[in-house]
Amino acid sequence: MLEHKGYKGHVEFDDQAGIFHGEVLGTRDVITFEGTSVRELKRAFRDSVDDYLDFCAQRSEEPDKPFTGRLMVRLPETLHRELWMQSRAENKSLNQLIGERLSKAS
Repeated sequence: MLEHKGYKGHVEFDDQAGIFHGEVLGTRDVITFEGTSVRELKRAFRDSVDDYLDFCAQRSEEPDKPFTGRLMVRLPETLHRELWMQSRAENKSLNQLIGERLSKAS
């Protein structure tokens, strides 16, 4: 996994074309890169992220940042209530309780 300025890139190899191609993960905007060697691929990844950030700055737009840690989840009312009651019984926030449970499940 490639990483630059908090952005992560996923890479695949196209055997027929003989090139590596990749995409920056975790953004709504499409940021791609490619190269014929690992060195070229890493440079292209960094350049793509930098170009994206420069483009956003030129347009006075906030760049899409990789995951903020916020996740909207819809639950049945009964489960929502049950989790809320458990969080109160454990003197935790609902977010903390759900985060702990998800961490254990992964």
